[in-house]
Amino acid sequence: MEDLFGFGDDDDAAEESPSSARAAQRGPLAVRMRPRSLDEVVGQQHLLGTGSPLRQLAAGAPGASSVTGPSSVILWGPPGTGKTTLAHVIARGPGRKFVELSAVTAGVKDVRRVMDEALTARDLHRTTTVLFLDEIHRFTKAQQDALLPGVENRWVVLVAATTENPSFSVVSPLLSRSLLLTLKPLTDGDIRGLIERAVTDPRGLGGAVVLADDAADHLVRLAGGDARRALTALEAAAAVALGEPGERADATVDEAQARGPVTVELRHSEKAVDSHAVRYDRAGDMHYDVISAFIKSIRGSDVDASLHYLARMVEAGEDPRFIARRLIISASEDIGMADPTALQTAVAAAQAVQLIGMPEGRIVLAEAVVHLATAPKSNAAYMGINAAIADVRAGLGTGIPAHLRDAHYAGAQRLGHGKGYTYSHDAPHSVATQQYPPDDLVGKDYYVPTGNGAEREIGSRLERLRGIVRGT
Repeated sequence: MEDLFGFGDDDDAAEESPSSARAAQRGPLAVRMRPRSLDEVVGQQHLLGTGSPLRQLAAGAPGASSVTGPSSVILWGPPGTGKTTLAHVIARGPGRKFVELSAVTAGVKDVRRVMDEALTARDLHRTTTVLFLDEIHRFTKAQQDALLPGVENRWVVLVAATTENPSFSVVSPLLSRSLLLTLKPLTDGDIRGLIERAVTDPRGLGGAVVLADDAADHLVRLAGGDARRALTALEAAAAVALGEPGERADATVDEAQARGPVTVELRHSEKAVDSHAVRYDRAGDMHYDVISAFIKSIRGSDVDASLHYLARMVEAGEDPRFIARRLIISASEDIGMADPTALQTAVAAAQAVQLIGMPEGRIVLAEAVVHLATAPKSNAAYMGINAAIADVRAGLGTGIPAHLRDAHYAGAQRLGHGKGYTYSHDAPHSVATQQYPPDDLVGKDYYVPTGNGAEREIGSRLERLRGIVRGT
């Protein structure tokens, strides 16, 4: 059987014609190196153990019944971690027919057509249809609902791939009928092993080049756990090396092997790959994950991690006004009165960013981040308002003391409004002994200052103030 990626199985290699072999070599390196069995898959070992759902799904069995047939799966993970590869490996199982749809271009009619054909293939030919649906998060609710009959009745084995959290992007009925498998970013060791294999493998570069250690390190670092990006960068670096004077960039593998391999050096990989592509989706869960890590790093007083996450957002094109708003919240929630100037800095940064824009706005944001991350921390004001709101919602705080009520309208004095009120500025130090809260909240403390930063002094002053006001 001809391989799905443009080249045959190892057993078929001898039967390939020279023209088909040349066509295979012209395909992208990432496609040529795509694994043809689970044993060739790099990384994701947590999903590939003996007896795992993926192993069973890839093994398959021709004519499996609707009761014992394989389950559908949703593969969730970052780009380049093997979602498409796993779908193709599953499709290579016995008695399988592979159909691929893209959520970008397919509609409900396309889905229903695949379901009808899959039902026919199962009943007439005892063939299981593997439907690979890339970027399922782009499907509307109606389009995802169209998948339900085929998945529930096992007319198809759905292998859906998504880079976004399925809990937010996949409808609940479809999610409950599928196995959710989470793919992890590949480690540096995984990536290095992959590119080293691609250099020597006949399906890859076939020994036409050798890779210098520093060039390999550079490619691994730029890949960021993305296998496809690593192989694409390797191919580009090899092309640069082979394209130098005295080399033939269009040479075949056999010609390159005959004259000896060319060394891919660091300068080749640097020339081929300009910079690292930041993995960030402003509309997806990565957006929330990065901002969460950013705020928690500021709260944890790790200024270096805070600047790292700021840089990731800036490089990914995040709205600087969004970052500035989060800094204002952080200054109030996590720093509070331990350093009252933090809020002033955050507000000033938000105003400055709107005035000057980007890229210079990154400097303003960085200054605010450094201030907030290195400032003493206190959530006392935040906890105080939360406690007060909780009491209000519980029905506490009934009425307002009569002496605090408005006495400026006609008839207010007859009601006793304002009677007995002490004007604070007439008392020593402008603090009078007087009841301010409702009767059922007298003596209740909402604000409990910490001993951090400016709150150290506020705490002792507050103790004296409460003593005078409450007459204790």
